[in-house]
Amino acid sequence: MRLFISRWVKRLAIAIFILAIALVAIGAIYEQTARNRSAKEFPAPGELVDVGGRRIHLNCEGQGTPLVLLEAGADTSGSALWQPVQEEVARFTRVCSYDRAGIMWSDPAKDQRNGLAIVEDLHKVLRAANEQPPYILVGASMGGPYVMTYTKNYGDEVAGMVLVDASHPEQTARLAQATGEPESDPIPFAFRALAAIVWTGLPRLVLPDAEVPELPPKTAKAITAYQPTSLKAAFSEAAVFEDSLREAGTFRTLGNLPLAVLSRGKPWSAFTEAEQTASGLTEEQFNRAEAAWASMQAEEASWSTNSTHQVLADSSHVMQLERPDAVISAIKDVFGKVTRADATP
Repeated sequence: MRLFISRWVKRLAIAIFILAIALVAIGAIYEQTARNRSAKEFPAPGELVDVGGRRIHLNCEGQGTPLVLLEAGADTSGSALWQPVQEEVARFTRVCSYDRAGIMWSDPAKDQRNGLAIVEDLHKVLRAANEQPPYILVGASMGGPYVMTYTKNYGDEVAGMVLVDASHPEQTARLAQATGEPESDPIPFAFRALAAIVWTGLPRLVLPDAEVPELPPKTAKAITAYQPTSLKAAFSEAAVFEDSLREAGTFRTLGNLPLAVLSRGKPWSAFTEAEQTASGLTEEQFNRAEAAWASMQAEEASWSTNSTHQVLADSSHVMQLERPDAVISAIKDVFGKVTRADATP
């Protein structure tokens, strides 16, 4: 009897193992098929520029100078979130958005994705595409430190800057102090696990569709389609955020470079109960955190003697979607200062 049970258990284990292998194989085929379908249904809207054995997606529109360069924040959506802003800026000058390595249509990179590596990629892709300076750099969220690092290294190419609720070099510690909450891992374990098994197709099945009502439906569907393959790159950046913030923090003096700073100002009462709960903060913690954030935003505005600072009381963090008109207006303001300065004899 014991021998029979032992053989039965062994056979069951083998059957489960074979089934697991079959399911993984099916998942891998499903994932590859989905990637092929995504490439056909949602091709890159811009150009795939070779930067030395891999390609970076650069999407440029319009004509004129200086060129406006849109640097996205830290997520898997990349250049797509800039669509409302880019379409309008293209009406008065040339404007480019792009996807960092591994995000959306850009090929992944093997090296560490800190601010210096990102800046080098951006410099290479602009040169390879023959996009000429001077540039007005527009950085949203974590894109802010990236454009500061770019200006530190290639300041002679930068004519102006717009910071869109941009991250601050000391934000992690100062926000933790304000809320009384310990600094947390920027990448929860569950998301690390998903990024590691993208090839099995499971993340594509469990991740929710992108809900971005401010964008055309096809653009939102493209974000959903490329979200699983963008996870690893986004997390690679997040893993070295502190290094990138420290690097950006070594450069905080822009002289009289035209600078526009836009900051969020949406109060606690303007968020839904579900949004308040999702924040993980009490109203008091939220208010302390927002006061600390406001202080850091004011500091960013002080980095140039030729700056403006606007607080948007009806916008939260992703204001390129919530208030694209304000972002466009800030870009126009900096653009006007740059062109007037160039016209001065």
